[in-house]
Amino acid sequence: MKRWFILLLFFSMTIWSQSSFEKGQILLEQKKYLLAKPLFENLLKENPKDYKVIDCLGEIAFHTQNWDEAIKYASKLKTTFPKNADYWFKYGGALGMKAKSSNKFKALGMIDDIKEAFETSAKLDTKHINVRWALVMLYIELPGIIGGSESKAQKYANELMNLSKVDGYLAKGYIDVYFERYNQAEVNYQKAHEIGHSKTTFEKLYDLYLNKLKNKEKAQKIKNEYTT
Repeated sequence: MKRWFILLLFFSMTIWSQSSFEKGQILLEQKKYLLAKPLFENLLKENPKDYKVIDCLGEIAFHTQNWDEAIKYASKLKTTFPKNADYWFKYGGALGMKAKSSNKFKALGMIDDIKEAFETSAKLDTKHINVRWALVMLYIELPGIIGGSESKAQKYANELMNLSKVDGYLAKGYIDVYFERYNQAEVNYQKAHEIGHSKTTFEKLYDLYLNKLKNKEKAQKIKNEYTT
């Protein structure tokens, strides 16, 4: 009788845990982060090595801009699963956001770790689009004296081109805009829009015409074509 009671108790606890996790996932999908967080925290207390829960808590921390927690959870994941490209990407992303919100001296000390995280992710997954975007932006926005490099940004833009023509042209257009090569940016954004014809490609081209090239006619034309 006692054995059956223990089995029943274990079964009940398992069902409760699954139910709590599912509730947490639904809340996470609904972007109700503050409601989801205590559910996942309670589950983590019961099983500190539940890495799905840790991943969810990391997502919550990132979306609520709690960079220290996001770094902590992502660090646990990439340390435990060093071959997982996505965990390295999340770790680099959390570090990057922490650096942006820190003073310049502290941010400088984090750059090498950010680079290592993103580049490790890119090596582990040759088809990871998001990390290649992160590397394009990182190498373009960093000053040359601390590792910024257009050639490296172009390298990852070329890798994006091989994975997705739309992302490749958008990345090259992004680089051109950064260096104020607006005519070349127009060529790349036009190609991206011709292929993708999405909200993102429209917005990039529209913004270029309106705010960079100061061509209201082209801006209105592309708007009319996209909305009709």
